[in-house]
Amino acid sequence: MPKIVRLTTVPLSLKLLLKHQMLYLSQAGFEVVVVSSEGKEWHDVLRSEKDIRKEVVPFTRKITPIKDLYCIWLLYRLFRKEKPDIVHSHTPKAGLLGMIAAWMAGVPVRIHTLAGLPYVSRPDKQKKLLAAMEKLTYRFAVEVWPNALSLKDAILKEKLVGEDKVRIIGNGSSNGVDLSVFNRANLQENHLVAATMRLSPGEDEFLILAVGRMVKDKGIANLVEAFVQSKIVNRSRLVLVGDFEQELDPLEIRTINQIKDHPRIVHIPWTDHVPYYLALCDVLVHASYREGFPNVLLEAGAMCCPVICSDIAGNRELAVHMKTALVYPLKQVAALKEALEFAFVKREVMQGFAERMYARVEKDFDRKNLHAEILNAYNRLLDRK
Repeated sequence: MPKIVRLTTVPLSLKLLLKHQMLYLSQAGFEVVVVSSEGKEWHDVLRSEKDIRKEVVPFTRKITPIKDLYCIWLLYRLFRKEKPDIVHSHTPKAGLLGMIAAWMAGVPVRIHTLAGLPYVSRPDKQKKLLAAMEKLTYRFAVEVWPNALSLKDAILKEKLVGEDKVRIIGNGSSNGVDLSVFNRANLQENHLVAATMRLSPGEDEFLILAVGRMVKDKGIANLVEAFVQSKIVNRSRLVLVGDFEQELDPLEIRTINQIKDHPRIVHIPWTDHVPYYLALCDVLVHASYREGFPNVLLEAGAMCCPVICSDIAGNRELAVHMKTALVYPLKQVAALKEALEFAFVKREVMQGFAERMYARVEKDFDRKNLHAEILNAYNRLLDRK
């Protein structure tokens, strides 16, 4: 039985970004070990994935050289003990430390999945360091799997890795979308009622939704400002689903106060009931400054919810302006405000965009198909050993 170790920096990534991949691999005949830092999400991961083993390594998301060296040592000892056939990492810190330790331990197949380039939106002083860390990660990997064509183009253009190491799995994305969960026909009435009660929408109120971490890079400040300035603010409600993360990429206090105090902004901490909010809302807005392959657009597409998004490479993997979505210039609050007003007035047009995006998502990004593609890639690499 081949053994695989999957690594992420925090268990939240295992829970949300890689859901059911480990279960699928276990059922396909792999012995699966998952490695991440400690966190409350482990309970849900172990319940969801089943038949996997958990190992905790105290990764940090910040640059902490002494702790990072200690984590490399812990990973090296773990890999020497477990003797895995494959080590597959996700997220920047787990990727860097995991690929170095796996190479040191002589693991034959070392894969890193790339879901975004954090250095793109960082100050110049940080960019060079973070780019060098990405380059080092790829150097120790046997293969690098960008989850989007735009990411592949970016790392090749920046000469971070040789083209011979880079592969796109399937049509992109890290995990596809579960079309049985993000499916209007499968929603449970009690959860739908509960979500409606949390929103308490007024009659004919236009509901605008954003899903994701409440951080600067997600364009939350731009969205809040555009909403507040819009002509439709008194006939709409902005629903923000996600947790504040003030450690790495904090929102300004002004934006946080607007979110908390504005009578037409509803903030909901992270919930597993995202499909229900997508079903209730009139449009999803994804104002992000940088993305790999954005899962939330896949989910909105699967739910046939109209989309407004920023004009960045990751979003353009799915969003085509005036065909499958409204795409506005990055960080342009005035343009986002106009897009919100257009979506309010032209609801039938927006629904037409949503139906075209749904057709693309259903055809190319079913989670079951992507899992099969990942398994095929593993078997190809194992045959190469």
